[in-house]
Amino acid sequence: MGARLRAARLAQRRTVAEVAEASGLTKGFLSRLERDRATASVAALVRLCATLDLAVGSLFEPAPAGEVVRAGHYPPITFGGHGLRESLLTPAGERRVAVIVSDLDPGGGSGAEPYALDADVEFALVLAGEVELGFAGPAGSPAETVVLRAGDALTFDPARAHSFRATGETPARVLWVVSPALSEPPRRGA
Repeated sequence: MGARLRAARLAQRRTVAEVAEASGLTKGFLSRLERDRATASVAALVRLCATLDLAVGSLFEPAPAGEVVRAGHYPPITFGGHGLRESLLTPAGERRVAVIVSDLDPGGGSGAEPYALDADVEFALVLAGEVELGFAGPAGSPAETVVLRAGDALTFDPARAHSFRATGETPARVLWVVSPALSEPPRRGA
């Protein structure tokens, strides 16, 4: 049970202190519970599960190897932009990483206005077509443009304002990986 509680907390990128405060438990007790060195009352487990958005019964089932998001059932997401459709490939509650696939019409993308993300690292892999990423330059220096074709990948700092668009005559498909997952959707230009 402790391993499942710890995994749920880590998947949400929450600290022991945050979960303890939200559930009304002490940090020490929660730490011991996660290491299976303490037992909790039913009331404490119910509060803890509510805090972690877990079904109480799930604590007593065998732990799954992972959470599957099936092909054809990717939840659509909307961050803005035009001429694109985006889907989340990672479970909605996953906070360590977000994987998104974008299908872009020719000329479609995030919009002309660059945006930045509150994350540590972003990765883009072009699966089809051609995509241009534009990066705002530091004060006093020119902007930078990177063109990626099918099979090309780019790892970059998402805090640097950027934009993207499909270039060429054919649609493009891009796989994005952002870590940690975004707590708020990015604000992209129209």
